[in-house]
Amino acid sequence: MSPAPIARIEPGQDPYRWLEQRDAPEVLAYLEAENAYLEAQLQDQAPLREQLFQEIKGRIRETDLSLPVPWGPYLYYKRTTAGDEYPRHYRCPRPTDNSLKVDEAQEQLLLDPNALAGDGFLSIGAFSISPDHQKLAYSLDTQGDEMYRLYVKDLSNNALHELPFEDCDGSLVWASDSQTLFFGELDETHRPHRIQRHKLGESGSTEVFHEADGRYFVGCHLSSSEQQLIILSHSKTTSEAWVLAADQPEGTWRCVAPREEGHEYFPDHGQYQDQAAWLIRTNQDGINFALYYSAEEQPERTHWKSLIPQDPEVMLEGVSLNASALTLSLRHNALSLIEVHPAQSAPYRVSLPDEVYSLEVQDTLEFHSPVIRLRYESLNRPAQIRQLTLANGQQQILKETPVEGSFTADDYISQRLWATAGDGTQIPISLVARRDTLGQPAPLYLYGYGAYGHSLDPWFSHARLSLLERGFVFAIAHVRGGGELGEAWYRAGKLEHKTNTFADFITCAEHLIAEGYTDHNQLAISGGSAGGLLIGAVLNQRPELFAAAIAEVPFVDVLNTMLNPELPLTVTEYDEWGDPNQSEVYERLKSYAPYENVRTQAYPALLAVAGYHDTRVQYWEAAKWVAKLRAQRRDQNLLLLKTEFAAGHGGLSGRYQALHDVALEYAFILKVFGLSQ
Repeated sequence: MSPAPIARIEPGQDPYRWLEQRDAPEVLAYLEAENAYLEAQLQDQAPLREQLFQEIKGRIRETDLSLPVPWGPYLYYKRTTAGDEYPRHYRCPRPTDNSLKVDEAQEQLLLDPNALAGDGFLSIGAFSISPDHQKLAYSLDTQGDEMYRLYVKDLSNNALHELPFEDCDGSLVWASDSQTLFFGELDETHRPHRIQRHKLGESGSTEVFHEADGRYFVGCHLSSSEQQLIILSHSKTTSEAWVLAADQPEGTWRCVAPREEGHEYFPDHGQYQDQAAWLIRTNQDGINFALYYSAEEQPERTHWKSLIPQDPEVMLEGVSLNASALTLSLRHNALSLIEVHPAQSAPYRVSLPDEVYSLEVQDTLEFHSPVIRLRYESLNRPAQIRQLTLANGQQQILKETPVEGSFTADDYISQRLWATAGDGTQIPISLVARRDTLGQPAPLYLYGYGAYGHSLDPWFSHARLSLLERGFVFAIAHVRGGGELGEAWYRAGKLEHKTNTFADFITCAEHLIAEGYTDHNQLAISGGSAGGLLIGAVLNQRPELFAAAIAEVPFVDVLNTMLNPELPLTVTEYDEWGDPNQSEVYERLKSYAPYENVRTQAYPALLAVAGYHDTRVQYWEAAKWVAKLRAQRRDQNLLLLKTEFAAGHGGLSGRYQALHDVALEYAFILKVFGLSQ
């Protein structure tokens, strides 16, 4: 067996900083040596990895048709085919009976990503049909660095034109004339900072908005009514919006409300009381957001009128607009709720069958549609697309994601648990297992994130069944810093309160052990990106509590990254983590940054995964962390680093490629736990 790679140590405060020299031969040699070491250590798992891959693939319907979306004279849909990494995009004429029946004889292939990807990385950014349905604008990232090339395809003759712009963020929005496009550009720190206007047939573009403040991202989108263009400039605490009639693309943009630190607002154009109107979700009355409205010709803040007041117990996360109803996305007690306000009848909330679930408005369809589509799933129930009739709340399941083989949802039990933190706070845990698994300590896979107000609502996984069928329990720790219990929950796990995130995760792990679901010898933990920071922090604090850990694209070199404003996105992150140029923030970050706090102690088995083209979390964060762990740890447990040279932050792009990665991670855990099958 080849020995583990040992990274060279340089004198100074950061002994592995040399690993930040992208493309340097010494760096590439080290990363490749780590990849080879991983394969050598897991060589005996090769048959199991293939078995897991085939199991997971066998549960997925490889050839399938997405639920068609009606828009104008067409149905738009995607089709997956066995053996292909990516779905193809199609359309066919809309049936005269308004059904969703696809006419394959008349279908038109719009885009085939398989023909574009070859054996490399491919991610589609925008996929935007022009209002006259004659053109397709789309964007492609072929490295994983989230920098896109822009294309326009004439759907009448398939003529393809690449737009002559670089450093694009991938967004593409049509004006009503089907000739004018708005797109975003990235600055040198990879921040979307400029909106440009381009008219087909012209050689250049015109800047319509530039955001100079490095804390803000800027983007352009179309309103729900498709009658207004909206530019939103948004930091993590403050927003500012500008609007323009979509049929006047060269007109003058109007500011809805000048930015005011701490004021977040999100305007949309739709209809209220049978009149065209602006609906504005705003936190001006409190952190849980309220809903205001104003006349179409008066979007400015001075004209806003209260429609739905802020509720201190319920978070208003979003508003979806149709001509006949307002649909509110709410969050209460760690659950997502949908509340509909029809124009002609009393409001109601959507009823659902499970105790713990994920629910969202997937598609409002056409603005005058009497129905919308909801996406609903739970830990033991595959995703369903439900049609909701807005006027009366009637639901119809249009499609359920198939699970091939002998799967029955009722064979699994999904639960909501609550763990008590040291300060008395109740931390929700979502859990799923086979019904015959519970009752004695079992292998348990605990997942966490806890940042940016992002909610880890329970989701179904075809792959996860391979663990559940082997007697595993799967759980999600809904720690502070996420958004599961609203804005206050998020704020309680950021900036000076960030250590709550780590303490909550440890509390959840201890609760699961104390209640007999698992023990520390059978507990695996996992998280990615900011969730990788969580994993790194708790491994330093309580390594004896866990047997195995997986950290994907982990944000573990927090202090050094936040000290380097030239890195992509650093300045925009100050509102989340703090600015370490302030002495008290520096000390706070230093106290928990995983890389800084690696100790001379025993650690559990660890698999870290990095993307070489990742612009959000640089590949060297995982590489430096593993190098330091290898030098300082006092154990013989597996310590593995995998660098995906053809991937970015989201991992490999193809669906089979992604399944191979999951099979690798599951095989790693099974090896650590001594489970050979």
